[in-house]
This record gives sequence, C-alpha cells and structure tokens, in this order.
Amino acid sequence: MHMETETHFDLLIVGAGLSGIGAACHFTRDCPGKTYAVLEMRPRMGGTWDLFRYPGVRSDSDMHTLGFVFEPWKHEKTIADAPSILEYLNTIVDERDIRKHIRYSQKVISADWHGDEARWHVTIEQADGSHTRMTANFLYLASGYYDYDEAYDPGFELGDFKGQVLHPQFWPEDHDYAGKKVVVIGSGATAVTIVPSMADKAEHVTMLQRTPTWMFSRPAKDGLANFLRKVLPEETAYKITRWKNVKMQDFAFKQARNKPERVKKMLKKAIVKALGT
Repeated sequence: MHMETETHFDLLIVGAGLSGIGAACHFTRDCPGKTYAVLEMRPRMGGTWDLFRYPGVRSDSDMHTLGFVFEPWKHEKTIADAPSILEYLNTIVDERDIRKHIRYSQKVISADWHGDEARWHVTIEQADGSHTRMTANFLYLASGYYDYDEAYDPGFELGDFKGQVLHPQFWPEDHDYAGKKVVVIGSGATAVTIVPSMADKAEHVTMLQRTPTWMFSRPAKDGLANFLRKVLPEETAYKITRWKNVKMQDFAFKQARNKPERVKKMLKKAIVKALGT
C-alpha cells in the first residue's frame, strides 16, 4: 500500500526539523521493515532553519556537535548560517530516502493513548481545516519548544512609540532597515546575531538588555577540523572534531560552575583585548 493512503504506522514523528529528521534517520537504519511517517505542520521541512529569516540567522552551536553523529559536517564554517544547515538536512533526507515519508501541512491537534489497542490515536488538521486521524504504536514529538504561530510576548508597554515593532520569528522578507535607528531588546543568541548583521545598513543599532550575557568570541571556522579533513578520511576527522568540541564545552561549563570568578576574570581579559582598551 502506498504510504499516502496508510493511516497506521509503527512510528509517527511530529516535526521535520533537525530532531525529526534525526529520528527518521535512526529509525530507518535500526528498524528496517518498520513503517513510519513524519508529520510537519508547515509546507517545508527544516523547522527553525527554514522559519527564521532575520538578518544573519545562524546556529549558536558548532555544527560538529549540533549536527548528526552519522553525517559529517563538510562545510568550512563550523558556526553555520541557515542556508548551509538546510542544505545539510536536504542532503540527508535525499541520501537516506526519507523525503517520501514526510507529510507537509499536517498539524497535530491531539494524541490519545488507547490502552486496549496499545496504540496512539493522533488527530491531524489539514491545510483546508478538515481533520483526519492516524494511529501509531509509537509517537515521537520533535516539534520544538516554542510556538510557531505566535511569537513570545513579554508584555512591554510601548506607550507613544510610533515606530515599527518586529519579532525575528516573523521577519518580513522585504523589510528595509537602511538608515534607520534600531533598538534590539535582549542579549541572547538571536540578539548577538542580529545586531552586527544590521549594523552595516542601519544608522545606529542599540542592544537593550536587562542582564548582561557572558560570552567569548570564537572563530567561525574550526582550524583543527579543516586541517584534519585534509589529512584524514571525512568520517574520522568528523569524529575527532566532535569529540574535541564536546570535551571543550564540558570543561568550559564545569569551570564556569565551579570557578566562576576565575572564568569571569578570563572573559573580562578577552573583552579588553578584543576592544583594544
């Protein structure tokens, strides 16, 4: 029976972003002969990396650890932009014949476990508003942690402000900010990406933050990773780089927890060096 007509699967995966595609890859490899489908509420795969279109959108983690253990990251830049990550995902779904299992514009409304049948009953809303139902032995939720329909509203009072208010999650494709004065509220991963990306065209960009974010600057390109790729097989170089980055991040985290003052001093020293003051 063709997959599009099937209503019962061994596994239903909700979401066709990094997590959903990863789950499909593992299931394809480890459970040959079992049936599955990936339900994606949007008309395209990619999740975060297809949804976000704000200036400079990129990963905030290196792709040797954010990427999959079974698929080497081959790009020169380890801190990757959204188009590169989408290219990575599209290559994976095509090489592993996963694309045919993805069903688009399928919004999961509810999932109920029926113990007497030992299966999930999943209600899905179609693009035309109609509802259908599928069943599955296992249900895997890879739908992310934020609302795709409504951006987070912190409840700021805008008062008499007459300017344009934007949220990066719904960035207009034709938005022109050249010559404008911009205030970016926040100092997390999105803010530190968007501020320098807008600075070349905007008249002035200000970051407004409640609590300073501690961070340190690292090159976009991993010198060791690119060197290893030249002298070792692709998979071997990737495994070594991945191991190195995991260990470095684990060490940095433990140092920050156990010796915060020492780490603070090191970060301040790096800031002074970067600013030349």
